[in-house]
Amino acid sequence: MEAKKENGGVIAGPTNPMVTPLLTDLYQFTMAYAYWKAGKHQERAVFDLYFRKNPFGGEYTVFAGLEEVIRFIANFRLTEEEIAFIRECLSASCEDGFFDYLRGIDCSDVEVYSIPEGTVVFPKIPLLRIEGPIAVVQLLETPFLNLINYASLVSTNAARHRNVAGKSKTLLEFGLRRAQGPDGGVGASKYCYVGGFDATSNVAAGKLFGIPLRGTHSHAFVSSYMSLDEIIDKSLRRKDGSSTCEDFVSLVQTWLSKIQWSKSLGGIFGETNQSELAAFTSYALAFPNNFLALVDTYDVMRSGVPNFCAVALALNDLGYKAGGIRLDSGDLAYLSCEARKFFCSIEKEFGVPDFGKMIITASNDLNEETLDALNKQGHEVDAFGIGTYLVTCYAQAALGGVFKLVEINNQPRIKLSEDVSKVSIPCKKRCYRLYGKEGYPLVDIMTGENEPSPKVGERILCRHPFQESKRAYVVPQRVEELLRCYWPGISDKTRETLPPLKAIRERCIKQLELMRPDHMRRLNPTPYKVSVSAKLYDFIHFLWLNEAPVGELQ
Repeated sequence: MEAKKENGGVIAGPTNPMVTPLLTDLYQFTMAYAYWKAGKHQERAVFDLYFRKNPFGGEYTVFAGLEEVIRFIANFRLTEEEIAFIRECLSASCEDGFFDYLRGIDCSDVEVYSIPEGTVVFPKIPLLRIEGPIAVVQLLETPFLNLINYASLVSTNAARHRNVAGKSKTLLEFGLRRAQGPDGGVGASKYCYVGGFDATSNVAAGKLFGIPLRGTHSHAFVSSYMSLDEIIDKSLRRKDGSSTCEDFVSLVQTWLSKIQWSKSLGGIFGETNQSELAAFTSYALAFPNNFLALVDTYDVMRSGVPNFCAVALALNDLGYKAGGIRLDSGDLAYLSCEARKFFCSIEKEFGVPDFGKMIITASNDLNEETLDALNKQGHEVDAFGIGTYLVTCYAQAALGGVFKLVEINNQPRIKLSEDVSKVSIPCKKRCYRLYGKEGYPLVDIMTGENEPSPKVGERILCRHPFQESKRAYVVPQRVEELLRCYWPGISDKTRETLPPLKAIRERCIKQLELMRPDHMRRLNPTPYKVSVSAKLYDFIHFLWLNEAPVGELQ
């Protein structure tokens, strides 16, 4: 099958070339064979993909990974080489006809309904509903979960970091070197951006997804210099191009001397580290328009900050504006406040406009807890570079999404368990978000496919799917249907177009702003209500009693 057209062009394959029909568990192929052997493989099945518990001890999740899912099914086709490998993996007794069947399958008869990517979502509500021939849909289970579980987990982690940092701070994803392999690194950069981060250090992600890139230099660059004598070409053209400063190094040294002898700053430091000054000067000559220095290689306040200021003031003389500093160790709250005081003193003493507003970036094993602690201590950091804890989702390893059969041949199916949280909600459903008077979402409700949809201003009974006494009437002020058609198969339904990454990010930010603050807080957040209609409640419990074997006491 030729991949379906997206806005006039063919939908590209998955970003990662490893995402092929073989990226699945062996039992999906063994089941496909058993369905085929029994003549059941074409039976129409409906599966729900959902999760049971919000991650990180929170009460919300950001849904991500949909675009990669659609790219995967748009290009789903087994090659001869792949079929030959499957033949080797399965029992020798498998009939040749099955492999002929595999040659012909694609996703042209599969329908996918999904909540839009970037939406805030909750447990039990289907993120995706997949309809199609049971053998084909079964082959999609593992790759779908693989593409959605981590994407949603890391987007949620990013959103939680954004929530703690606040809207005004710049958040930079610096996790590539510590990520779980190349795919973990690239995926994390993409989905941290969705969750509200502003930029990444990951060049590959910048190229693939158009995410803004940020980064300057490391401690190695600073310690690679021994003295100012190493700088051979000392000239720097003024920003307006009107003239050239032939000895920028001398200009820097003059400024350092002025700072040393200044009334307000003289007592803070004595001699600064000259090799560090050489590194800063050299970097400024290379990047005069965005000079940002890592100031903690030797001593932040006695060397790094004064050296940075000398170079920044020299650049200012030539019409350039320095970018700021990065702190990568030590007491970040204290050092950021001291650096800010230093910058403000320079602005006041030398009359340099906005020098006091110099950007201070902090990095060094930051996470939600350290951001929260910095807020409580009081700090002057403008931007945070966050890596390990963010991209590895250190606080929780996996989301735990599941893929459950809810209907076959128009017959609802249920999965029972002694653990009520693992009982599935049967049948093909429609899902709605009901909003209250203040504009906040109040409750998500699932109904049977053919039930009338909730209406604005009309009272509806919302029931907890499993707890009889938990129920409430809601009069919605706005009703939003959650599942939309992203892959219509051979049906004539209109297909939603896949938005660009920036639009997914904007949706995520808007969605988070819509939520009631008590659902979002870090400590003891209020659970968001997920419900079913009265009719669906009755049906779940009727089916449950029908399918559960009756015990017998001797």
